[in-house]
Amino acid sequence: MRLTAITLDCPDPVRLAEFHRRATGWAPHPASGSAFAALGGEDGPVLGFQRVEDHRAPQWPGQGVPQQMHLDFAVPDLDEVEERLLALGAARPEPQPDAARFRVLLDSAGHPLCLTRR
Repeated sequence: MRLTAITLDCPDPVRLAEFHRRATGWAPHPASGSAFAALGGEDGPVLGFQRVEDHRAPQWPGQGVPQQMHLDFAVPDLDEVEERLLALGAARPEPQPDAARFRVLLDSAGHPLCLTRR
């Protein structure tokens, strides 16, 4: 078996795909649309975004709405990448468990994503 895609539920696939496109530089899939959008990188699986009516964003660190999943990204500079993602519309929830080693941010639809030093 080979992992080919990771798909996130969200209220607006196009908007969330654009956030992640700007964050990663991955190319949009040509068949992306309002019900499903996707991005592809050179060596990894497709990152997909599917519309779900009445989507409830996960909560972190609370579990009122469980995380369900999160994305991990290795980055060369935590501060620089965090600042760039916040400018794209990410949020920085508190508390941060170990901000010197990794950061937890929320994408524009509320999904947790972790940044770790490369």
